[in-house]
Amino acid sequence: MPQSGLHHLHKRKRVHENLEPYPHPEKWKNRMDKIVIAVGIIAPILTIPQLLTIWLEQNASSLSLITWMTYTISAIFWVIYGIMHKSKPIIILYVIWIIVDILIVLGILLYG
Repeated sequence: MPQSGLHHLHKRKRVHENLEPYPHPEKWKNRMDKIVIAVGIIAPILTIPQLLTIWLEQNASSLSLITWMTYTISAIFWVIYGIMHKSKPIIILYVIWIIVDILIVLGILLYG
């Protein structure tokens, strides 16, 4: 049965663009790919105590609205960048950060 060659399109495209394969065949780079995704999930979770302070104690008086809005806007640009470069770790990390940042901004607006 003749093959259309489409199954090699992705591989050829990555070689043409001079990109490394994903997941990477080298163990340490493959592990780093997984670590970056884990950090992308864990880092925003570490902001949960701040969110709890805002939402449970209804106190955001010590937080800067401008700072957290700037974080939110910068995270949006990072998501766009991640989508453009098809980088899952960047997309995952900054989508989670956008959610966290928006919750903090809302808390500041309500309780600041």
